[in-house]
Amino acid sequence: MNETPEIALTASAAARVAAIAKRQGKPPILRLAVDGGGCAGFQYRFGLADAVEAGDTTALQDGVTLVVDEVSLDLVRGSAVDFVESLGGAAFQVTNPNAASGCGCGTSFSV
Repeated sequence: MNETPEIALTASAAARVAAIAKRQGKPPILRLAVDGGGCAGFQYRFGLADAVEAGDTTALQDGVTLVVDEVSLDLVRGSAVDFVESLGGAAFQVTNPNAASGCGCGTSFSV
């Protein structure tokens, strides 16, 4: 049975996390959280984590771990975290199938 992963990390995002973590001397663990706010109702928050916490859902890619807490997971289940470089800059982006709408900058969404 092929189950859809709860959350995914692309190879591009994993490479970027590994580079940032190495530069900061931290483990390669990226935490994705969802906060209220932003121009569309919810906003994504990224940061390096020191460890995986109890209740976290994890995704592994190329030696890098993506962690999401239980509350945030309900809003991002089935999503993929990518790192995209464009003329507008470089940023982590979430492809979220649960989002009913998003904002132009790609950092907030509504459900």
